[in-house]
This record gives sequence, C-alpha cells and structure tokens, in this order.
Amino acid sequence: MAEKAKTAKAPAKSAAKTAAQSGPLKNTKTIAEINERIKKGKAVVLTAEEMVETVRRLGKTKAAREVDVVTTGTFSPMCSSGMLFNFGQEPPLMKASQVWLNNVPCYAGLAAVDAYLGATEPSADDPLNKVYPGRFAYGGGQVIEDLLRGKPVRLRAKSYGTDCYPRKDLEKDVTLASLPYAQLLNPRNCYQNYNCAVNLSGRTIYTYMGPLKPNGRNANFATAGELSPLFNDPYLRTIGLGTRIFLGGAQGWVIGAGTQHVAKPPRNERGIPLTASGTLMLKGDLKQMDPRYIRGVSMVGYGCSLNVGVGIPIPILDEDLAWYTGVSNADIQMPVRDYGYDYPNGVNRILGHVTMEELMSGEIDVNGRKTPTVPVTSYTMSQEIAQTLKQWIEEGKFHLTEAQDTIPSI
Repeated sequence: MAEKAKTAKAPAKSAAKTAAQSGPLKNTKTIAEINERIKKGKAVVLTAEEMVETVRRLGKTKAAREVDVVTTGTFSPMCSSGMLFNFGQEPPLMKASQVWLNNVPCYAGLAAVDAYLGATEPSADDPLNKVYPGRFAYGGGQVIEDLLRGKPVRLRAKSYGTDCYPRKDLEKDVTLASLPYAQLLNPRNCYQNYNCAVNLSGRTIYTYMGPLKPNGRNANFATAGELSPLFNDPYLRTIGLGTRIFLGGAQGWVIGAGTQHVAKPPRNERGIPLTASGTLMLKGDLKQMDPRYIRGVSMVGYGCSLNVGVGIPIPILDEDLAWYTGVSNADIQMPVRDYGYDYPNGVNRILGHVTMEELMSGEIDVNGRKTPTVPVTSYTMSQEIAQTLKQWIEEGKFHLTEAQDTIPSI
C-alpha cells in the first residue's frame, strides 16, 4: 500500500458559507443591473486572481458591494471537443455516409452533407501504438486548428447513392470560409476539479495527463486553479443553459451539463469539490474564433486532442458569490491518483489531496519523496483569457446573460 500524499488542511468551518447554508443574502444585485453598468462604462470588473486579494482585503460584504463581475479563464486539453459542420451541396447532390478531412475520419451519420469531427480522432493511416509509444502527429484537433489558420483542407466523401442523392463520391479542398456552417460543439469541457496523476508502477507510462515516470517521479495536474471557471462558482448558481462565455477567442455559449457531469461530489468546507465533478457542454461559431486559443495537441503514446480556451464571467450578485470568487489556490484541494495500476484497472483509490498552491510550488510530497509537478494546463494563457474577457466587458463588447436553465450541482 502506497503512503498517502501530503494532505492539505481544509479551510476552517467558520470560513465556509455555502449557498445551501447561507441565510438571507445581502448586497443583492441583478444581472440586468450589472449589464446597465456595463453599458454606461461603470461596471467594476476584476479577474479571479484580482478578486482573491480583494476579498482578503475588504471582506466578502464590501467586495460584493464594490465588484460587479469576476472573469475566469482556462486553457487546457479538452478531449471531448469537436466541430459540427456542413460542407455544402453541388450537382449532382449527395447524402454522405463516410467523410474525411485531411484523411481524418468524421462522423457522417447525420443527414446529407452534415458531419462531426472529433478532436481525438486520429488520421485514418496513423500507426497508433503499433510502434510504442505512438506519436499521434495529426488528428481532429489539428484539422480544426488548420481550418482556423485559413489553411485548405482536403475533404473526401462517399455515399451509397439514392434516387434523390445520386452522387457517390466527392473530393475537394475546403476552407473554414468556404464551409456553409462550422460550429465548435464540445460535449465535455471545463472540469471543475481533476486528478493529480502519478505513476507508482516500475515503468514509464503514457496517458492523457502526459508521460508519467515510474515510481512516482513526477506528478501531472490539469487545472487553472483560482482562475478556473467552475471553482469560482462551485454550485453553478450563475452558469447554465444560455450563459454567454469566452470560447476560443470569440463569444460562445453554455448549452448544459457536460458528459460525465457529477452533480453531488464530496466537497471541502470551502465548497470546492474534492474529486472530478462538474463539466459543461459548450458551443460557438468556429468562424469567429482565434487559433491562439484553439490548438491541436499530440500526446505521445495516448492520442490527439484539442487545447481550448474558455473564460466565464461570474456576476457578483451577493455576498456568497463574492466569497466563492475569492477562492485561492490554497483553498483548492486536488486528489492524487495512481495511473500505473489503480486508474486503468478502475480502482477508486485516492492517495491523498494536495492544494493547487502546493502543485504550483513545483513539487509535492508523494510517498515521502519530493516529486516535481508538471502542469498540463497553461496558467499564463488562462490569465490572458481572464484578462481579455475583463477588457471586453469594460469596453462594453460583452454583456452577461441569465441562464435559462440550471445545471444540477447540489
């Protein structure tokens, strides 16, 4: 049995005041009132990093009164992402049953010339892990990035042919501009918390968390910590169907809970989940996006993915939301799990918890050894996204929306 990783202390009970525990809320605002302040150029907007210091200095009551919006950001591999697209008809018409973009298979079981390209789909001729570890040099994520960069992509389609759709083969170059429709449609993004991965086996392994050295010689983690969207609204009070967000450098939308969403995770006394928990389903117009914030990823020995930039504004409607958005890296506890044996075999064991603050220090204690930590998420890009979203709001280019439906969280 492995020794437990160093476990962080939970914040004191007196500091915890969850939405479920709170009494009557003070300093209540509405999103409509905040939007009016945005229109007049009077809204006070802080990034989540700035809000940590503000709540520490002013307290939640005064912070709730003075701050209108807190912006968040994250930039990380988000495997459950992809592009829903239509490639247009030309005589004779076609109902495609197989589609490839730059030899990467797309799902064509939709209708006529609609298809979906998954970010993790490898090229049809990729050797995969036949020569271990595989390189996975090109896949769906890279196709999406190429399109965003204005590069032509080779489309190939096949059909069995029907009376109304007689064409059986089509091959042509397409660009993002030439596609009649292209939306980033991501079934699962923005994990609220996730594992810190170590490898207690005796050999190097290759995972979606990156390569893990044997005997716990590195610890990889994936979160933007105090900048991460769902840590700043842990009960998803302001995030739901129709929430306007920063997605890939453009405005996008939350369209519901993501796949694998966990509504009732165990939480620490700050309201922060202690295991992988909330997720979001997102969409946005790919044609408006910026390749700086959407990048194809190759993970040695594992596969392809897509780095996605997401930023969510949190309206400060009351003291509780001021308190939540004041969450610091010291408050965020992440579970340490063994990917050498436990994870692949479905063993639900947590070696311990470490804080984001400890992870960002560059090393944690695992089995009595100082273990270097490796971020999978770019903290610098996450800061940039939160700052960009802040600027959009201050300039009146971005207004908040009321969620039309909530996402289960308690």
